[in-house]
This record gives sequence, C-alpha cells and structure tokens, in this order.
Amino acid sequence: MGLLAKLRIDGFLLGLFAAMGIGLLLPARGSAAGVLEWVTKVAIAVLFLLYGTRLEPREALAGLRHWRMHATVLASTYVLFPLLGLALRLLVPSVLTPELYTGVLYLCLLPSTVQSSIAFTSIARGNVAGAVVSASVSNLLGVFLTPLLVMLLMRTTGDATVSPASILEIVVQLLLPFLAGQLLRSKLRRVLAHTTLTKVVDRGSVYLVVYSAFSAGMVEHVWRGLALPRFLSVIAVAIAVLAVVLAVTTVAARLLGFDRADRIVVIFCGSKKSLATGLPMATVLFAGHPVGLIVLPLMIFHQIQLITCAALAGRWERTAARIDAAKITQPQ
Repeated sequence: MGLLAKLRIDGFLLGLFAAMGIGLLLPARGSAAGVLEWVTKVAIAVLFLLYGTRLEPREALAGLRHWRMHATVLASTYVLFPLLGLALRLLVPSVLTPELYTGVLYLCLLPSTVQSSIAFTSIARGNVAGAVVSASVSNLLGVFLTPLLVMLLMRTTGDATVSPASILEIVVQLLLPFLAGQLLRSKLRRVLAHTTLTKVVDRGSVYLVVYSAFSAGMVEHVWRGLALPRFLSVIAVAIAVLAVVLAVTTVAARLLGFDRADRIVVIFCGSKKSLATGLPMATVLFAGHPVGLIVLPLMIFHQIQLITCAALAGRWERTAARIDAAKITQPQ
C-alpha cells in the first residue's frame, strides 16, 4: 500500500480493474456460476449484518425520518434519469440503433443499486443509515415502478409481470440481516466493531459484484456481434448520462442544505442503476426481443458507475481521514 500511495494509485480502483480482468479471462460457468451467485449473496448478507451491528438504533430511526434526502434520491432515480433517457431518443439512428436506445432508456428506468451504493457510502464515511433506507426503498419501489414505466414509455411484447418473490428476496437478503445486526448489536458489537473487517467486507463485496457482472457478460456473449463504433457510442452515452446525474445530484444536495454525510448518500444512491435487478427483469419485460443488446448499455453503465464512484469514495475517504487527523493533532 505504501508503494501505491507513492505512485498515487487508488488500491480500491486497482482491485476493480483486477476483478474486471479476471471476469473477462476466467468467467464462472455452469456450477461455478451458481456457487459465485451464492457467495455474492452471502457476502452481501454479512455486509448488512455488519451495518446493523455498527449503527445505533437512533441513527437507523433518523435514517427513516430523513424524508427530504430520500425524496431527492427517488427524484433522481425515477424522474431525472427517465427524462434523460427520453431526451436521448434524438440520437436514434445516427448514434444509437433502436435496440441500443431501448437498452439506454431501460437502464434509466431501473432502481438504484443497494449493495454498492451502501458500500461506497460507508467507504466515503457518509450517512450509512440513510443509504440503507434510500437504496432499499428505491429497490422496493422499483419492483413496481420499473415495469410500469417500461409499459408506459416503451413498446414490448408479452406481459410485463414481476414476481412478488422479488420483494421477498430483497427482504431476506438485505433487511433481515440488517435487523439481525441491530438485535445482536450488544453481543457482537465489540467483536465486529473493527473497521478493518468492515472495510474488507465492503470492498470485497464490490469486487464480487464486478467480477460477477463481467463473468456473466462473457458467458452470455453480450460483447459479441456489435460494431466497434456503436460500442464506443454506448460507452460515450453512458459516461455522459452519469456525468449529468452526478453534477445534478451534487448541486441539488448543496442547494437543499444537506451536510457532507447526506450529500454522499444523494450522490451515490441517486446516480446508480441496479444490474442485479435489471438483468432478470429484462428477460421478462423484453421476451422475444434481443435481450443481449438491450442489456448491453446497462452492463456498460454499471461498470462505469462502479469505477467512477469507487474513485470518488476513495477520494472522500482520504479527505475524511485527513480531517480526522487534523482534529486529533489540534491543541485542546
């Protein structure tokens, strides 16, 4: 880590690139893919258990009550993003093919990520309780809002139905471990209070998500059958969309008077789109369509958002560490 610091290389970002490379060169197939899926789920559950043990119950309650912050995140997810997606129709067919544009619009209608949003918020020392609530509410609403928006704004074949099991999965994987951590907090707090353990789980779970995404893309041949200019166009569009949303959420959070911790939540939770929710939902909503091309913009955007937010989280973490160090060295 000393060498990386001297070279000004973010170790977290370097780990992300390593996870991407491994996913491309050694994708998980067959039974290995099933094992990877379960390992990722367990890692996420452990992460939320740790969050539960770290948070004071009063902080969690405050997170539930912070409606202005949650409303800002939801407005970015379900208003700003869809408007940007509709505006990008102007790029068809000169820049985007109809199928690729459908994919771009679809990613704009998805809920925010849960695991990575909260992990990045934790790394950047933001309001973790608020991030848990914002990201979870976004996903719960997305089970209903995303299919509704798809039916309103797109033309699809087949019925756009979503199983109630999606809600149960979110509850089992995210909320139950968090509540268990809250209940076991008094017994496990001293054992699990070490920041090193939480940091390893934070970053390790993000690495698993990145590896899983690239691995799945290779197995499903998402990257094949696409002309290079179109592929580069999708990358450019994804970067532009993310840049606009990051700028808008940053300015909005400042104008609304949120403190540093809450601004981090608005930026991270309001700028992300969920690959874990988007991929399975796409197979239902776009039955009979070229699903591989439709989800390609989501795959690309997902990687770009992880790389960008990892860099931001690392930068804000170092800033917070310098501030804490300055406070310690200040004379009393």
